[in-house]
Amino acid sequence: MSLSMLKMWISIAAMGIMAIAMIAIYFSRYKLQSRAFKFVTALIAYICLFVGGLMMFYVVLSGPTG
Repeated sequence: MSLSMLKMWISIAAMGIMAIAMIAIYFSRYKLQSRAFKFVTALIAYICLFVGGLMMFYVVLSGPTG
């Protein structure tokens, strides 16, 4: 697999992780009632957001392939 394809898959995975984080944050704020479950869901969501951001940061700053 070429470096370009690998970076494409990394960026798609990062977008998917960020989408999961967005849905989890929505559920933790508006749909869940239990305070403990809200906290756990939000914590997982923010960890996913951080990991997805780091992955995108890597893809953007690693420069063009060629």
